[in-house]
Amino acid sequence: MSSPQSPVQVVAAQGKALPARARVPRRPRLPALGLNLTALAAGVAVWALLASVGVQALPGPLAVADRAGELIADGTLAGDAAASLRRVLTGFALGTLAAVPVGFLMGWYPLARGLLEPFVQFFRTIPPLAMIPLAIVLLGIGEVPKVFVIFLAAFLSSVVAAFQGVVGVDRTLIDAARVLGARDGTIFLKVVVPASAPFILVGMRIGLGSAWGTLVAAELIAAQEGLGFRMQQAQLYYDLPTIFVGLITIGVLGLLMDRLLQLAEHRLTRWQETR
Repeated sequence: MSSPQSPVQVVAAQGKALPARARVPRRPRLPALGLNLTALAAGVAVWALLASVGVQALPGPLAVADRAGELIADGTLAGDAAASLRRVLTGFALGTLAAVPVGFLMGWYPLARGLLEPFVQFFRTIPPLAMIPLAIVLLGIGEVPKVFVIFLAAFLSSVVAAFQGVVGVDRTLIDAARVLGARDGTIFLKVVVPASAPFILVGMRIGLGSAWGTLVAAELIAAQEGLGFRMQQAQLYYDLPTIFVGLITIGVLGLLMDRLLQLAEHRLTRWQETR
């Protein structure tokens, strides 16, 4: 005589017996790379069309490509891209490294939240570009004020995401860890940090965009090279192809860095259910 089945076994057996048409079909994944290339081709086509009809003396893709070839051949584009990339990476890395611990402190300790949150929210309402005059007066006209302004943009974008990641952790997970005997340090490292990772990575992506967005204005501070500097020089001579080369280079570099962060997000948050 067989023993009676538990409710879990019954549900499992019924699930196995479901006909194929009763199961929820998985939506087919669209070829993302193909869609990206199609969108890129469509964008270039629209750009060429607008340039051909003479919209505000807009340079066409071929004129911009020719100018890019000239800047690549004489090494100008590589030098400017390297200088801008160095500034963005330095400011972004320092801003993120400072934002994560500050956000964790604000989210985990109410005392730290009460002391730090007013300052964070206050400086978030001030555009980083508005800090340029102060940076010049206090830090001079070298590389430090440029990196500082970019650091500020990345920090203010990332700190709130890290803070929200900590306060948004499911309380049930923390209570379950405490029931199992885990101490606060273990709970923080094993529960809070992994659960906050998606928020931190999203904050890093926003901070990266803010860093690139601040770059051009930061290179107003007595720069001698850089994509923003080159675009400002081209503006004086109404050199639209050079301006477009700078814009496209910034966009491509920013896109590649964002894709690297997306790859890191995918690897670090595999446990998370995504669409």
